[in-house]
Amino acid sequence: MVATVTLDQNLDLYAMERSVPNVEYDPDQFPGLIFRLEAPKVTSLIFKSGKMVVTGAKSTDELIKAVKRIIKTLKRYGMNLTGKPKIQIQNIVASANLHVIVNLDKAAFLLENNMYEPEQFPGLIYRMEDPRVVLLIFSSGKMVITGAKREEEVHKAVKKIFDKLVELDCVKPFEEEELEF
Repeated sequence: MVATVTLDQNLDLYAMERSVPNVEYDPDQFPGLIFRLEAPKVTSLIFKSGKMVVTGAKSTDELIKAVKRIIKTLKRYGMNLTGKPKIQIQNIVASANLHVIVNLDKAAFLLENNMYEPEQFPGLIYRMEDPRVVLLIFSSGKMVITGAKREEEVHKAVKKIFDKLVELDCVKPFEEEELEF
């Protein structure tokens, strides 16, 4: 997940760099302070405007837990933070496996809003309107879903594309010798 967090206050990144252990701040290279958490394993870019970008969380719950831990850590090291952080998910990247073989040539011909150039990239790129996500679909049945703002959108997109591929007769089950172990 990639999320933005707004703290509604300016921050002294130099003071953070001096006080908080294991942070990186080199304003000549990058304007934000880099704060890495081990559990949950996330990275936060903190800017003097009070905005943060948090990446690496695997779920909404993990994201909230990470933001709380970051705020708690900053307060523990003397940072005066006021107000409640506003968290907004910007993008979710997920993977899925349909456990079928997908005929990408046929799917590219029958699906709208897709791009498939196997000489350039082995997956079919499908732009779904509802939910508004992009799916990279591979012949192995594996997929990457990107652009979702909520976890439910990922689940909806996977179910919707699977149902559509079945309806268009673009999938077949794995044969015994094709099964992965």
